Amino acid sequence: MLRGDVSVKYTLLGCLSALMVSPSMASGSLWNMTPGVTEISQQVFGLHMTIFYICCVIALLVFGVMIYSLIRHRHSKGVTPANFHESTKVEIAWTVVPFLILIGMAVPATSTLIAMEDPSDAELTVQITGSQWKWHYQYFGHDVGFYSLMSTTQEQIENQAEKGANYLLEVDKPLVIPANRKVRFLMTSDDVIHSWWVPAFAVKKDANPGFINEAWTKVTTPGTYRGQCAELCGKDHGFMPVVVEVLPEAEFDAWLVEQKQMANAAADAEAASLGQVLTLDESMALGEQIYIGRCAACHQPNGMGLPGVFPAIKASPVALGDIGAHIDIVANGKPGTAMQAFAAQLSLKELAAVVTYQRNAFDNNTGDVVQAADVNGGSVAPQAATPAPAGALSDEVTAVASATAEAAAVPSEPEPAAEQPLDLASAMSLGEQVYLGRCAACHQANGMGLPPAFPAINGSAIAKGEIDQHIDVVANGRAGTAMAGFASQLSRKELAAVVTYQRNAWDNQTGEVIQTADVDAVAGQ
Repeated sequence: MLRGDVSVKYTLLGCLSALMVSPSMASGSLWNMTPGVTEISQQVFGLHMTIFYICCVIALLVFGVMIYSLIRHRHSKGVTPANFHESTKVEIAWTVVPFLILIGMAVPATSTLIAMEDPSDAELTVQITGSQWKWHYQYFGHDVGFYSLMSTTQEQIENQAEKGANYLLEVDKPLVIPANRKVRFLMTSDDVIHSWWVPAFAVKKDANPGFINEAWTKVTTPGTYRGQCAELCGKDHGFMPVVVEVLPEAEFDAWLVEQKQMANAAADAEAASLGQVLTLDESMALGEQIYIGRCAACHQPNGMGLPGVFPAIKASPVALGDIGAHIDIVANGKPGTAMQAFAAQLSLKELAAVVTYQRNAFDNNTGDVVQAADVNGGSVAPQAATPAPAGALSDEVTAVASATAEAAAVPSEPEPAAEQPLDLASAMSLGEQVYLGRCAACHQANGMGLPPAFPAINGSAIAKGEIDQHIDVVANGRAGTAMAGFASQLSRKELAAVVTYQRNAWDNQTGEVIQTADVDAVAGQ
């Protein structure tokens, strides 16, 4: 054996070893994929092993011929190289053989991919909505929904406590599904691109804002299965686990009944909380739990924030200023920023407690104690979204949009009973804020878009064309494109302002000022 062939020898031995490994041994290897617990995951594993063995055979043949040629026809033996130049037979061979190999790979791969993308005949549909940095699960037809957050403690993350067995892969509320039933997943996002991934199910699907992706699973073995977000979605991407608890069918049905009872009890408790008066100590204790679980990821446990990205709570003008404004920003969020709306995620009592905590922790010490009645008086309860016009979306996708809105959509500002007409200056000021927060990511801050994926607004036929058509596209979106409908995300005033801005910014300069009445006439609000 020539000295230069040593690495080739070990490659050949590796291929021979792989060919001698049985599928059962391969499935138990720490270095291999796992076969999972569903029929699809096992098909994926089988496909993976089939392709792997084909590659091993190819490697064995190629390296075998190469090693034989190196030894048998080496220069030291005085062998004269053969000339295969313009050999028709060789040309046909190295074209036909790889083609047949690829066909052999494509047939089982296509069958598996088609099966993976077939969610038909599902017995349960769950909407999965990703947001920074948690998951929201909504069970269609059962009025059950909840948020799922990582439950690993901050002390473990900061190496101040011993890490648990499921470090960074544990949540407060897992997704619960039944065994032996086909479950369909509809995936979307509130903010950026996430990816819901459970390796044991062979399910990994992106959750994109403004889009709905489908996946499905049917698990035969009850148990707890873990995964995580598999898309870089921001600073706490690594703290967004997925936990799925699979229950026997009878236990799952009982769980559903229990969840509905708990929802009714929570509604009663919400009503009762309006008459409760918490002390400062009680509010601070509850508020600290909420703050650490929901706010500290951005604003930091010490309230100092991340300057330039997430503002500090310590000595903040919001935390030291008007209580009503503070409640509003926590409950309804702030358009154009990363500040989420928490009205759909927390109870009135929890909202009051976390506002109290922010106003008194970190040396703020205002002495204010916010009660649930104060939060309720701010009219922060989530409102249902206005549906898209008939025919714009399928009934099922419309249902998803409605469920998303019911779970999370909060108007960014209260609608006054009698509105003053907008003038051009005020409409342009508000419209610019809305545009930069909601539109600029696709159409760019300068209105030039990213052709052909996202059309330009500057010089656009829509921005310079019929007003009603422009309002309709912004409010209701455009089916079959990336253009989402904003009727459920923006107030009527904001819709009017952003359309005005688009028609007058850059070089458009139409001089038109859109009013809320114009939006009402088109969007049907």
